[in-house]
Amino acid sequence: MADEADETRGILRGVEGTGLRGLWGRTHIPLDRYVDTAALPALHDEICLALAQMPVDYTGGSHRSMGIMPPGAEGQAGTDYGEVIHGLDDEGFAAFRSLADDPGAIDPARRHQETYGEEREHPLSRRQMHWLKYRHGVYFPWKVYVEMIPNRWWGDKADPAGKRFTRLAETLLPRTVAFVRSLPFAHIGRCNLMGLESNDHGTVHRDGDPAEQDAPDQFVTFCPGGPKALYLWDPERRERTPIAGRAYWFNDFDHHGVEAAPGVQYSIRVDGAFSDGFFATLARDFGGAP
Repeated sequence: MADEADETRGILRGVEGTGLRGLWGRTHIPLDRYVDTAALPALHDEICLALAQMPVDYTGGSHRSMGIMPPGAEGQAGTDYGEVIHGLDDEGFAAFRSLADDPGAIDPARRHQETYGEEREHPLSRRQMHWLKYRHGVYFPWKVYVEMIPNRWWGDKADPAGKRFTRLAETLLPRTVAFVRSLPFAHIGRCNLMGLESNDHGTVHRDGDPAEQDAPDQFVTFCPGGPKALYLWDPERRERTPIAGRAYWFNDFDHHGVEAAPGVQYSIRVDGAFSDGFFATLARDFGGAP
C-alpha cells in the first residue's frame, strides 16, 4: 500500500518551470513502447472504411459556456451553442425543440432552467447540432465523433458497470475493438473516436478539474492515422507544448487543444483503470527526474 501511495503522490508533481500539471513532472507520457503501434496502419484502414458507412456525431461547441477554457482563449470557440440556445426567442426555441430526439421531454416553460448539450440534462440530437451550425453559425470542433462504448455522464467514464461496445463498433470495427481490449487496463469504461475535419482546430479546454478529483484520469489515446496536432496550453508561459507520437497519456487537468491541419485528423481515447502492473511500470519508468 505504501508503494502505491508513493506512486500516486509522485504523479501530481508539476512540470518544473511551467504552469503545466503534467504527470510525474513530465508534460505527458509517451506510450508507443507499451502498445502495439505496428498494428495501427491496419486499424486506420478498417476505421476509414467504417466511417464511410456509419453515422457520426459532433462534439464540442460549448466549451466557453461550460467554463472549461483558459482566460484569453475564449475567442477560439467562435459561436457557442450554450450561448445561442440561451438567447433564442420563442420561435427559435420551438424550432430547436422540434428537432430533438424526444421533443416532449423538453418543457418550454422551463427552457431557462433546463440545460442542453454535452454533460447536460438534454443531449443534443444530430438534427439540433446541424441546425445550430447552419442557422446560428455554431462551431463544433470535432465533427467526427463516434462513441464505441457510450457514456451518459463524463464522471462515469472509468466505471465499467453495464457497458459494452456498441453493436455497430463490433460489426464494423472488430480489429479496433480487439486492439482496445488488448490495452493494459484492469477495466475499460469508455472508448470514443474524435476527429477534426480539414482546417478545423480543436478549441483549447480542460476535461478534468483538480478541485474535484484527487488524481488525473487514466486513459490511453492512440492515433491510427498518424499523429494529430495536439498541444498542451501553458498558462504561465502562454505557449503551446506539442504532443507527438502515436500513443500517449497526458494530464487532462491541463488545458489542451488541437492545431488545424490540411487533412482529417483523429484519435481514439480509451478511459478506465490501468492494471496495477502497468501503472507500476509507468511509475518506475517515468517517476524519476524528467
